[in-house]
Amino acid sequence: MVVRKLRIKRGWSQQQLAEFSGLSVRTIQRIERGQTPGLETLKSLAAVFEIDLTELQQETPMTTTEVSTYEEQRAIEQVRDIKGFYSHLITYVIVIGCLFAVNLILHPGYIWAKWTAFGWGIGVISHGVSVFEVFNFFGPEWEKKQVEKRLGKKL
Repeated sequence: MVVRKLRIKRGWSQQQLAEFSGLSVRTIQRIERGQTPGLETLKSLAAVFEIDLTELQQETPMTTTEVSTYEEQRAIEQVRDIKGFYSHLITYVIVIGCLFAVNLILHPGYIWAKWTAFGWGIGVISHGVSVFEVFNFFGPEWEKKQVEKRLGKKL
C-alpha cells in the first residue's frame, strides 16, 4: 500500500512507475496488491521515490477509506476478469464457427473441427469456472486459512 500511495501522490500511472524503476507493470501491480517485494525491487522503488529503503518496508494499518478503496479495486478486477471471459467466449464462438464452415466446405465427410472445438472448449469452461468461482477451492478463504496456519494465529 505504501508504494501505491507514493505513486498516486506523484500522479504517476503504474506504467510510468514501471518505466522509472525498471520493473515490469505486473510487478508493480503485485506489490500494490500486497505481495511482498524482494530487496532489489525495494531498492529500485526507493531510488525512484527518493526515500529511504526502510520507509518502503513499513506496513501501515489500512484505514476505512483504504479498505473501501481496496474493495473497489477488487470489484474492478473482478469486472475485468468477467469481461476477459466474455471476450474469450466470443472469440471462441467466432473462430470455431469459421472452422466448422471451412471444414464443411473442404472436407464434408470428416468433421475435424470438433477436435479444436473440444480442446478449446475445455479452456473456455475452465476460464469461466475460474472467473465465476464455481468451485472456489483456492479462493480468499483458503488463502486466509493458509496464512493463519503458517503464522500460527488468527487474522
